[in-house]
Amino acid sequence: MRYLVSVIDDRSDPDSTDRRPAISAFNERLIAEGHWVFAGGLADTDAATVVDNRGEQPVFSDGPFVESKEYLAGVWVWEAPDLDVALKLAAEASKICHRKIEVRPFL
Repeated sequence: MRYLVSVIDDRSDPDSTDRRPAISAFNERLIAEGHWVFAGGLADTDAATVVDNRGEQPVFSDGPFVESKEYLAGVWVWEAPDLDVALKLAAEASKICHRKIEVRPFL
């Protein structure tokens, strides 16, 4: 089963530690163990554009679609045999990147 693993950052808790080396090592392990499907970090929310084309004309707005102290900082897509394995990996990922992690199965 595939899982969307969202990395949730928090502007009120900045972390000055460079976590990229540990995250890269974790990613290499995911690849070696066959869990890796895809991953990517996201630009800051001030680089976001919201597109709403539900009306007569599309409307383009700067910034995130919701104002919040928490925001989506990156994603992984993992392959795991079940939710227990995905949650175990997510607990490790949360520790490694020092952020909250949300795990959601694909339909």
